[in-house]
Amino acid sequence: MQTTKTLYGEPGSSVQNKTGSWRTERPVFLHKTCTDCFLCVLVCPDGVVFGSNKIYDVDLDYCKGCGICAEECPVKDIVMEREVK
Repeated sequence: MQTTKTLYGEPGSSVQNKTGSWRTERPVFLHKTCTDCFLCVLVCPDGVVFGSNKIYDVDLDYCKGCGICAEECPVKDIVMEREVK
C-alpha cells in the first residue's frame, strides 16, 4: 500500500513541481498605472507575484493563470493574455 508521502511527494516539494504548464492565460504587468498597492502580491493563491516600487512580475514557472491578480488590480495594470505554447 502506498502512503500519502509517496503518492504526493515530500512536504515542501512544490518547488520541484513546476505548475506553470497548466496555464491557458498568463498575467502581463503593464507597469503604466500601478499605484504600488501590493494587492496583486497579497491575493495570489500561489504566492508567485513579486516586486516593489511599482514594478511587479510573476514567476511563470509556477503561475497557474487564475487571473485573480488581474481581477483585483484596482487600476487594471495587469491584463491576462492567451498563453502561446
